[in-house]
Amino acid sequence: MAAPGATTVRGTGRVRPFSRVLARNINTLLAARRESERRRAGQDRLADAITRFTGSMPFVLLHALLFGGWIVWNMGWIRGLPAFDPTFVILAMAASVEAIFLSTFVLISQNRMQAAAEKRAELDLQISLLAEHEVTKLMELLDRVARKLGVPVDDAEIAEVERDVDPGAVLEALEEESAAT
Repeated sequence: MAAPGATTVRGTGRVRPFSRVLARNINTLLAARRESERRRAGQDRLADAITRFTGSMPFVLLHALLFGGWIVWNMGWIRGLPAFDPTFVILAMAASVEAIFLSTFVLISQNRMQAAAEKRAELDLQISLLAEHEVTKLMELLDRVARKLGVPVDDAEIAEVERDVDPGAVLEALEEESAAT
């Protein structure tokens, strides 16, 4: 039995003790993630799949078997099997070409992940600026209520908190600081 106020998050099938607002936000984020995944190009999906596989233990084991077998075969340790790459030049070339392609796939995946991270950071900044603006407006309202009720207020501190933050000035200060270091 679900707890009072519990809400189901779509796609999970589980009832969690989330408020409707939090469940709505989670569902919105999950829907955006699914839509983003659906819109990805086939080449991005392929690059991610290759990157995922190359970063797994089955890939390591496959290479250990393949390279180990290649080395054992070409060292002449198996009777009756003539060496086809006694100097290991072919193995070195194959490993080099593989490394070139794998690093390219990894870079493709990293570029896509970086672009997604930048989008999330931009969204976070927008939400933070909106929250800052809303808090400023709430402080102005609270100050007026306090004054109307005759509650003593530290005017200097309230005035400071009631000022809207200029995001351009904040970014400029951060860039100046970064340039100085």
